[in-house]
Amino acid sequence: MPGRSATHIPDQSGRSAVVTGANSGIGYVTARELARHGASVTLACRSAARGRAAVIRLRAEVPRAQVEFLPLDLADLASVREFAAAYGQRHTALDLLINNAGVMALPYGRTADGFETQLGVNHLGHFALTGLLLPRLRAAAPGARIVNVSSGFHVLGRIDADDADLADVGGEHGYRRWIAYGRSKTANLLFTHELSRRFTAAGSPIIAVAAHPGYASSNLHSGASKLEGSTFISRLAALGDAVLAQPTSSGALPTLHAATAPGVRPDAFIGPRFGWRGAPARSWRAGWTLDDTTGELLWAASEKLTGVSYAALPR
Repeated sequence: MPGRSATHIPDQSGRSAVVTGANSGIGYVTARELARHGASVTLACRSAARGRAAVIRLRAEVPRAQVEFLPLDLADLASVREFAAAYGQRHTALDLLINNAGVMALPYGRTADGFETQLGVNHLGHFALTGLLLPRLRAAAPGARIVNVSSGFHVLGRIDADDADLADVGGEHGYRRWIAYGRSKTANLLFTHELSRRFTAAGSPIIAVAAHPGYASSNLHSGASKLEGSTFISRLAALGDAVLAQPTSSGALPTLHAATAPGVRPDAFIGPRFGWRGAPARSWRAGWTLDDTTGELLWAASEKLTGVSYAALPR
């Protein structure tokens, strides 16, 4: 299967890419390998210091890389709008949008716009970003792709039609961080499903797909285990990373496959062949992530909350 290693990535010369959360982990590897294969890559990161450091590191690893940093805080819709405007001033088209950034199992909190943090960052921030960059993606079509990075943990939290208005999961009291995380990852898959459906209805050649890294060693995973507040859980997680987890370079392969492999179908969910590790392959997903009614309701709520309307993709 194409994409089973980074060496199988097709030539990306002349193509442009935006990778969110690209200063470390899977996002960094994704950006580096796209640049290594010829793409012009924009690293979209919350921290200016870490973003600029990642550009320096990437250029050291790939001397001919065409790479830049632009600030993006997905927890602040004003920052999302500023990023989209800045990107639009620099680039006329966008071939690959990799919605990779995310937070995992955080304590209860709210974004700058008042959204529950995990749903706000993992879904609503990327929903707004995608909509604002859609004109640049349309300018690059055919061949443009959107990759939404979800997780196998989407099974922990579903979005039902009766709560697709995105009300908090239990509110501050009774908040369960892993359920909230799973719900945000379900939202990633429902967004991909509805986006694909609307592209098809509009006759657009843009492809929207989803991916997940399986069990890969990353800052996101280790950070979540520390938040549990248990030395035992932290040590158990560290042991799991050492014994079971794929390296970050392997964890990035499903995303890279989804972004670059020929023949990837719209609304596909790409992950490791064996669920938690292995070469990229079609991945199992919960049936509720393919529900048209919930997808439409989630879309409507997301437009209302973010103020970003996909006028070119009506219902």
